[in-house]
Amino acid sequence: MTFWQRLTVKPDLDRTLSADHQLARTLTTRDLIALGIGAVIGTGIFILPGTVAATTSGPGITLAFVLAAVVCSLAAMCYAEFASALPVAGSAYAYGNIVFGQVFGWIIGWALILEYMLAVAAVSTSFAAYFQSLLSGFHLALPHALAGAFDPAHGTYVNLIAVVVVLIIGFMLSRGMSTSMKVNRAMVVVKLAIIALFVVVGAFYIRPLNWQPYLPFGYKGVLAGASLVFFAYLGFDAVSASAPEVRDPQKTLPRGIIGTLIIATLLYVAVAVVLTGIVSYTRLDVADPVSFALTVIHQPQLGGIIAVGALAGMFTMMVTMIYSSSRLVYAIGRDGLLPAWFGRVRQQLPENALWTVTLIIAVMGGLVPLTQLVNLVNIGTLIAFAFVSLGIIPLRRHERIDNPGFKVPGYPVVPIVSFLFCLLLMSQLSRETWLMSLVWFGLGLVVYFAYGFRHATAHH
Repeated sequence: MTFWQRLTVKPDLDRTLSADHQLARTLTTRDLIALGIGAVIGTGIFILPGTVAATTSGPGITLAFVLAAVVCSLAAMCYAEFASALPVAGSAYAYGNIVFGQVFGWIIGWALILEYMLAVAAVSTSFAAYFQSLLSGFHLALPHALAGAFDPAHGTYVNLIAVVVVLIIGFMLSRGMSTSMKVNRAMVVVKLAIIALFVVVGAFYIRPLNWQPYLPFGYKGVLAGASLVFFAYLGFDAVSASAPEVRDPQKTLPRGIIGTLIIATLLYVAVAVVLTGIVSYTRLDVADPVSFALTVIHQPQLGGIIAVGALAGMFTMMVTMIYSSSRLVYAIGRDGLLPAWFGRVRQQLPENALWTVTLIIAVMGGLVPLTQLVNLVNIGTLIAFAFVSLGIIPLRRHERIDNPGFKVPGYPVVPIVSFLFCLLLMSQLSRETWLMSLVWFGLGLVVYFAYGFRHATAHH
């Protein structure tokens, strides 16, 4: 084998498709939509519609959400086709590995590891902040030393709540998927009920005058808003990570992925319509626009309920992301690109991968100030989206993959347009984000050549 052939070697298809048979197939469409909604609807729904309306789009924020959803749905359809054709663990990493070859799969996997772990660590710190403000309502407070990232100069050593919530979720997931799904579904119901409460109560206080002018920043503002709120939809890709644990994956996975997007869009648009209808968009550039709007209409007691909804939202998002990242690390270990220890399954669960991921995230959330790193989440996602969109073309041409399930309509135009949109959005990210991601990928290639290139099962 030449060096390039070894880099782009593709795994044995039969072995890959049968590799995850030890995992329990328990998840239904309802579970997948709960996982998807759990990941997509976090705190963003209580913040983004307000801040983006105030700074970028005005009441036209509703159009920005619809536009972002259309762009997202292009990538979502590509994910749905892959999930239907290749119901294997590891999501975009596995797809890239099978259609482009090993080094590309590794790059996507490395991007996703960063995306999932950083996203959860960042959310665990905002979960802690919300939780502390809830406690202060009861005149309770944590000791200052335990209330922030490691910063001895300011007297904080560890963000205890962030660490504890991540460990609780890790423990919950280690008890098996059916228990975790019950808790996750209950939390999603709480969150949806609270969003519905805001929409219904707020609807009575809408003043249509607040929607004038509808496009104060013109169509340019809608486009700029769409590129900002695009990231509010991320998380539906985590649904495809559950493929080997799903009943009837060919039907269930596409339903779960596309159902998630439709429901999320309706919720975002409903919140945006009500929010910009209650308060003029010019006043919404605040940290918590939904709570602010409730004080404007003299319903501040609902603010506490919204905080509970936000906590439930963040909790379910962390459940989905810790779950997905553990399945990703398991799949990479199973293929020998990381030590095989990660690819071991005990009692139908990849426990080693799960606890490794949980502990790393707990340390990051507890000790590292994350403000700088959150933009890296977006670039990791867009890289995965770009590969998955383009990958539809070699997938269709693959002589051994027969897909009776979902197929992207408008082939090959839709995958190519989706790919170009991903590039467009990547070009909008800051220079720091690009520099930090280059450092991360450089590190990834070092790990790959030091370990994965020599140990990958595809070479043996």
